[in-house]
Amino acid sequence: MKILSPSLLVLGAILNIAALFQLIPGVLSLVLNTGDQRAFFLSAAISSVSGLVCYSIGHLYRTPNMIPRQMFLITAIAWVALPIFGSLPFVFSSQAIPFTDAVFEAVSGMTTTGSTVLVNLDKMPKDLLLWRSLLQWIGGLGIIGMAIAVLPFLSVGGMKLFRTESSDWSDKSLPRTQELIKQMMFIYVGLTVVCIVLYVMFGMDLFNAINHAFTTIATGGYSTSDSSFAQFSSPMLHWIAIVFMILGSAPFYLYIRIIRHRNLKMFRDTQFNGMLLIMLLLTAVLTLVLYLRLGEGFWRIVTLTAFNLVSVMTTTGYASDDYSLWGGFAVALFFFVTFIGGCSGSTSGGVKVFRVQLCFTIIREQIARAIHPRATLPRIYNGVRVSDEILTSLVAFLFVMIISLAVLTLLLALTGLDLVTSLTSSATALMNVGPGLGSVVGPAGNFSSLPDMAKWLLCLGMIMGRLEFLTIIVLFSPAFWRN
Repeated sequence: MKILSPSLLVLGAILNIAALFQLIPGVLSLVLNTGDQRAFFLSAAISSVSGLVCYSIGHLYRTPNMIPRQMFLITAIAWVALPIFGSLPFVFSSQAIPFTDAVFEAVSGMTTTGSTVLVNLDKMPKDLLLWRSLLQWIGGLGIIGMAIAVLPFLSVGGMKLFRTESSDWSDKSLPRTQELIKQMMFIYVGLTVVCIVLYVMFGMDLFNAINHAFTTIATGGYSTSDSSFAQFSSPMLHWIAIVFMILGSAPFYLYIRIIRHRNLKMFRDTQFNGMLLIMLLLTAVLTLVLYLRLGEGFWRIVTLTAFNLVSVMTTTGYASDDYSLWGGFAVALFFFVTFIGGCSGSTSGGVKVFRVQLCFTIIREQIARAIHPRATLPRIYNGVRVSDEILTSLVAFLFVMIISLAVLTLLLALTGLDLVTSLTSSATALMNVGPGLGSVVGPAGNFSSLPDMAKWLLCLGMIMGRLEFLTIIVLFSPAFWRN
């Protein structure tokens, strides 16, 4: 029980916070008289009582310090349990959403994947729409905290490269950890408020502005309409979304540095600059291809291309058009962009830009060694020395990702799905993107028609992708549970 005590303490606190958030759409339900107020207040009560029980048990068996095994457990248990409690308002609601669909929607929301099984969103009660958006907003904040304070400590997938003093979870560093969390919350809330204001200024009503600001900053992609962002005709709204999707996928530790040091070091960051460069190059190429192919207005094509490319690369998942109809080149490009993702320490998913850059560093080093076998080559990334341990972790991460993609694709195919649906569903789940490709799960489709078994498999894939694969897989190792 001692190894579980920190996990129960953290889970108890998180569940009570979740209960408070469940009261927000509950109040909206009371005001609008949607009939779902019981669903939210009952869910909040269950979450709170469960949280108090977990906290009491954890407090009874608590230990003075945490070890890496306990950190793995905290991360995994929290990200498995919280979506289950987050699904309760859907289960108890007047919409009578099946448990499988409710859990899928909550997992997709909390991991900021953005895949949805709900249809007729335009007619759905506003309280449920707000809860979907809140799930992604809460999940986005949790993702940033995990990426900055947890994964570097666990040396997952090369994340040790970004380890800071705040990654040390010993007692003496607790004040620094608390200060880090406060700063992250301040930045996260600030960006959300600015996004809401700009959305309202350029034509969104307040309800849509709040919902879309929540899911834009969280790079989640849940919308209030089946047509996603295509419901808004103003190009300016699309460009505001582009800017804030990029801000949400930027490393939040850079924002913290700006606040602490009062300078714009952010623009000197290798990872952030690399992400912007990739976005600009791919947008330019695809814009040229579509302009030559369609011959429509250049500004409209630039807006369409930039919005959808940034949305997929940042793993937000908004769609302003069915890009699966843009031709084979565009479809192939969107599929590969799915894997890139944003920056580490952000709300976005994917492989992350720093890993792509490190792979090119390794390739460049191997080419140089082939020409000059005895040469001593410095291996520096963003001013930090890249050790062999980091590269080993990177290779392990990429290998596990590829194996996970293959296994999940095969398992989905066993449920009766075609190859395109199986492959792109696996990719979009593991990379936490949202829409896949094809007529079923593409940008104009929906995951509602998938078999229940496929939905559960994708839930596992979304959690594995969000926790960087190894955080979950290590729990199945017998060595983890010894002693």
